[in-house]
Amino acid sequence: MMSADQIRSRVAQSWFDVLLSTCEGAVAVDRQARIVWIDEKYKNLLGISEDVSGRPIEAVIPKSALRTVVQTGKPMLLDLMEHGGRSFVVIRMPVRDEDGAVSGAIGFVLYEKADYLKPLFAKFSQLQEDLQRARRELAGERRAKYTFSQFLGVSDLVREVKRLARRAAQTDSTVLLLGETGTGKELLAHSIHAASARAGRRMVGINVAAIPETLLEGELFGAAPGAYTGADRKGREGKFQLADGGTLFLDEIGDMPLSMQSKLLRVLQERELEPLGSNRMVRVDVRIIAATSRDLAALVRSGQFRADLYYRLNVVPITLPPLRCRPEDMEVLAENMLDSLRLEMGGGPRELDAGALRVLRGHDWPGNVRELRNVLERVCTLTEAPVLSAQHFLAILPVPEDLLPADEPPPPLSQALSQAERAAINAALRHAGGNKTAAAKALGISRATLYERMAALKMGAPEPA
Repeated sequence: MMSADQIRSRVAQSWFDVLLSTCEGAVAVDRQARIVWIDEKYKNLLGISEDVSGRPIEAVIPKSALRTVVQTGKPMLLDLMEHGGRSFVVIRMPVRDEDGAVSGAIGFVLYEKADYLKPLFAKFSQLQEDLQRARRELAGERRAKYTFSQFLGVSDLVREVKRLARRAAQTDSTVLLLGETGTGKELLAHSIHAASARAGRRMVGINVAAIPETLLEGELFGAAPGAYTGADRKGREGKFQLADGGTLFLDEIGDMPLSMQSKLLRVLQERELEPLGSNRMVRVDVRIIAATSRDLAALVRSGQFRADLYYRLNVVPITLPPLRCRPEDMEVLAENMLDSLRLEMGGGPRELDAGALRVLRGHDWPGNVRELRNVLERVCTLTEAPVLSAQHFLAILPVPEDLLPADEPPPPLSQALSQAERAAINAALRHAGGNKTAAAKALGISRATLYERMAALKMGAPEPA
């Protein structure tokens, strides 16, 4: 059985023999960087016919770096060397004596032309570009998506919310956003991060209610390699680690299971966590913004939410008002949403008349701003009218009759039916790219019936969306 030294010696000899047989040339120098050996292939490559032994390497090959290898004792595993207007791909290695001291160096010309390495360089360059693009995209995804300018409203309630939020952004204190669903808690959380000293770092969000209890610990605190069946062999970072140095947004915190509340409390108190399946503690520096649509104080009284965690989160509470409590904001919100929908759906600009605004202000809006956008999108889909009136919202909003303007009576049934039929035909034609056979099939009528109804409605090509 060979010893380790014998194996190493044979590998070195084999490696040397392979390089010598496949390279375009080789040269060796001593401790003073003087040539002690150069093979015939290299001499022919350089156009040398005389004996150059004993001469300094730079006198024969001016751009050689073998002297640097001798001086530093460090190899140059892949390099380009210019000589006589040509480029050589070379390897340079130090040569050591039995005591390990550098006694010289040897160089091999792998390729006479650098063109052979162009595919390798191109692939490396592409990989670098892909990596940089992935990093930019990830950074973009983790950056704050909204600012205070996008939290729209002219009411005193909105002004007070933005005042408190701007004040909170100047500190590192935990913020608790309270309010009904659809009031803009996530938007405000992003705005606070964007205005804080942590704006240049990550903004990471997690909806606590959307993660199964069995997976929530791993999502928040990460997992060690092989922590559970199916776990990543390399382990994974949790949201706290991803947000290190930045902000972590815990949405719907009121739905967090009691078993997880104690673990979260410890992380908030100690600023360190223990990944699932790990025995080591990880320090984290994270600013917390939590949000909930539930009454946390009531949950504490009923024993469904830990009082100590509630007090830890309730440092800077900000309550977002429901839409029904700020009707003066309806116009600016609706106009902004109509502009956004026009960019998404195409078509011309839309506006609301006075009657439409009265109807919108009279609705209770249980879904708040999110519901308002949904209603506007539905109306814009059903009609091409540039001016939206009260009648456009009557079919989808249950508005008390006393809020309807007296000068806007409901349209005749025949007119309403014609408008609905025209809208349905237009939508089918646009979806079918103008193909009337496909449009008729989508509407559940024959092609002849489609032509008949279009003629009756005096319709030509499909109207723009």
